[in-house]
Amino acid sequence: MSRSVPRSARQATNVHFFLNGLAFATWGVHVPTFKRLHSLSEVEVALAMLAAGVGALVAVLGAGALIGRFGARAVCAVSGLMTAAAIGAVLQLPSYWAGVMGLFVFGVANSLFDVAMNAHAVEVEAAYGRPIMSSCHGFFSLGGLAGAALASLLAVAGVAATTHTLWVAVGAAALTIAVVPSMLPDRARTTEEAGHSFMRPHGVIILLGAMAALGLVAEGAMYDWSVLYLRESLASPQALAALAYASFSVAMAIGRFAGDRARARWGAETLLSVGGTLAAIAMLAVLLIGHPAAALAGFALVGLGISNVVPVLFSCASRVPGISPAHGISGVAGLGYLGFLLGPPMIGAVAQVATLPVALCLVALFAAALAVLARRVLPIMGALGTSTDDRATRPVRAARQEPGRHG
Repeated sequence: MSRSVPRSARQATNVHFFLNGLAFATWGVHVPTFKRLHSLSEVEVALAMLAAGVGALVAVLGAGALIGRFGARAVCAVSGLMTAAAIGAVLQLPSYWAGVMGLFVFGVANSLFDVAMNAHAVEVEAAYGRPIMSSCHGFFSLGGLAGAALASLLAVAGVAATTHTLWVAVGAAALTIAVVPSMLPDRARTTEEAGHSFMRPHGVIILLGAMAALGLVAEGAMYDWSVLYLRESLASPQALAALAYASFSVAMAIGRFAGDRARARWGAETLLSVGGTLAAIAMLAVLLIGHPAAALAGFALVGLGISNVVPVLFSCASRVPGISPAHGISGVAGLGYLGFLLGPPMIGAVAQVATLPVALCLVALFAAALAVLARRVLPIMGALGTSTDDRATRPVRAARQEPGRHG
């Protein structure tokens, strides 16, 4: 394969990750708009958000089978267009229940898009012969930041929310179509890959999924509770409290763009164990010091610590012997999404019984558990004959290539 092909395929993958983050942020900033549009209670908003989560979980369970049958490029193209269409439609739908169904479709489309673009990134990483997965996820973070910034700018300019979402939808659809020709062609499916309609997570996939869930509990907690912690627990002004999410997100992006180099130098096991330890210590420091400045710095360190959990674990899942990369990724993603969905409500329940600072101790606990599991679980993959030491990525990839496989 010529050097220009994987480079263009990598750029196409980066665009997909950016668009996925943009779509996620575009919906997120318009949750209050959706609530106001239909005069909803908090419970009704939660139900709508649950519909999106259920759609994502349902889709991720079948994503491996779809990718095994049609290929990552085809699924990525279709689900990317579906995601764009759902973003454009969700505020246009005439009733609350129509909106709930629209959000279910958004969850399905966005989840399929997520797994497909990661499966394609795995193939591009194989073609490169060195880690690139973390930087791909860095573009997801950039997409999220761009989505939030665009929403803010258009709101100041007086652009209606429905117009904003339509612009995003049209732009995302156009970019999706534009970059599909640059993606790696879908290789011939093996009988094993195409024959499974559903593969229940088992063995090492469950362990990798548990690690992903621990990392995503911390990520979900920062998205949902960091601003509230500064606002209510530390009595910070709203302008300062809003920086909590920003500091975490920027650090996540920086950590992901630096993650490929770190993974190539130190390996996945060290990267995740050190990152989990950093996140746990930083979260405890935030809660013990109890000062806004310390909180902003600590949330940034939490973001830095967990920034590479998902990209590294998805890459590891793609190498598990006996299952296709798409099935491995979808299995880990499904368990990880459970953590992302269930973690923030769990913290809220503990906060209701005790206090929010006490509840946020769970973030430190889960990050510490992630650090321990990284030292315990990732060596198991070595025992199965699959290296997670990305200092040896090139020979490992060469050994796994099959006739007709890209790279």
